[in-house]
Amino acid sequence: MPFLTEPEPERDARQPVLPGISRVVAANPGPMTYHGTNTYLIDTTEGLVVLDPGPDDPAHVEAVLRATGGQVALILVSHTHHDHVGAVTALQQATGAPTAGFRESGLATFEADIKLADGDTIAGMLALHTPGHASDHLCYALDTADRPKVLFSADHVMSWSSSVVSPPDGDMAAYFASLHILLERDDEVFLPGHGPRLPAPRDLVRELLHHRMAREREIQTALGAGAANTYTLMDTLYSQVHPRLRRAAERNVLAHLLKLESEGKVLRDGEVWRAG
Repeated sequence: MPFLTEPEPERDARQPVLPGISRVVAANPGPMTYHGTNTYLIDTTEGLVVLDPGPDDPAHVEAVLRATGGQVALILVSHTHHDHVGAVTALQQATGAPTAGFRESGLATFEADIKLADGDTIAGMLALHTPGHASDHLCYALDTADRPKVLFSADHVMSWSSSVVSPPDGDMAAYFASLHILLERDDEVFLPGHGPRLPAPRDLVRELLHHRMAREREIQTALGAGAANTYTLMDTLYSQVHPRLRRAAERNVLAHLLKLESEGKVLRDGEVWRAG
């Protein structure tokens, strides 16, 4: 797939992305986060919005406070995975800004002050409920005259890698549906939760969808040759994957199997799956 790369960004620095949009990249690099979480700083008519404060890292919080001068009007959350919301409490205590996120939080320790539903607008942005990677995942669309049509795609579509879909919070059927939602839009650039900005984003969205469909066919073919558990399927289909990503790959396999099961295409007996 046409994934993008970028040099390791300068830490603790405010980096311009587009007019009125910059980012501070958290120092939490890894096989699931690339160089780190993108914390976006967005100039809006309602003041400065911080999207995804990042992990629970005092140094990152201090970097965001320096970049914003502590003048934050709103803390916006794409979804409640810890690498995106870990710093929410510290940033809110330092700024007094309210939080906004999906109305049904996927994390017991986080409840947004402003609860958003699909289609709501906030600070000039349209909230799109895009479950799949996470049940409470929101993308935010921003359309102004001085820049391309922007979608903050968070972890639903990233420029550097495909997303992990890990049940039960992750749902492959929902992930497929959310990809279709984005294909119907005319956003010109995606700004993901990790990695560089993504121009011509629908090209990659199509590739991601085709890749997932091909993976399902591979799973069905493998089960046609005999029943197997998720580990065996992962070991067969992801033989070249980095050892640190094998657990995530197995979670993706399980998500595919659950989708196929709901469609009557596979059956399971305990931890063993077979063709339907």
